Amino acid sequence: MRLTESAVAQAARALGLKVAKPPSMKTAEGISALRAAAPDVLVVAAYGLILPREVLDLPRRGCLNIHASLLPRWRGAAPIQRALLAGDGETGVCIMQMEEGLDTGPVLLERSLPIGPRDTSGSLASTLSRLGAEAITEALLRLDEIEPRPQDSSRATYAAKFGKDEALIDWAHDATQIDRQIRAFNPAPGAEAELQGVRIKIWDAEIVRHENRPPGSLIRSSDELVVGCGRDALRLLVVQRAGARRMPAPEFLRGNPWPMVPHA
Repeated sequence: MRLTESAVAQAARALGLKVAKPPSMKTAEGISALRAAAPDVLVVAAYGLILPREVLDLPRRGCLNIHASLLPRWRGAAPIQRALLAGDGETGVCIMQMEEGLDTGPVLLERSLPIGPRDTSGSLASTLSRLGAEAITEALLRLDEIEPRPQDSSRATYAAKFGKDEALIDWAHDATQIDRQIRAFNPAPGAEAELQGVRIKIWDAEIVRHENRPPGSLIRSSDELVVGCGRDALRLLVVQRAGARRMPAPEFLRGNPWPMVPHA
């Protein structure tokens, strides 16, 4: 919970580069810092705000954004989480020429990546950050020869910011949908559920084909924790109670003697 410099700022300082941190790019202070640098091109990564026209027009070669989706799918603030929640089979990175609209500009480069069955937003963010670094390097080196590709806005979807309420699990939903929630909200804010009156966060789980189990019913043995869903069930693998650490389900069960629902 301490304010810490970003990895970009730390790397820049280590390389002896100047670091400016204006509170807003809509102020004279922020714009003057950019103008003094006289950039040929401006690169934006994980910024989350729309740059004003004055900033967009400042670099001679324009502004490029590293966006973590295959545009025009998932324009907006939370593309990785939305791709996981929707059950997309792939995602990727686009290097996009910035406009005043929300991720509407033409695409210079695109790199795709399959989404694995156990990928989380954390694991995808790590992989996509490396892919994005490679893509922006290539885009800058080939800036003179790349032909920008306009986006087809009729195919656009929007990755709206998510609230903690979206991370609350409803056991009446299908196990597949709940599994997507768990992976989409790992590492933050963490998918949260209630079991037998106990509030827990679930960090890892796997789908179990199971019939005729009431949603939220608890099935436990000495080494597993299985919960009935609206369809099928989920075997919880890593869980956490409030104020405690994350732990594997067998360890968690040893300290939480809940009533056992007999196996079918």
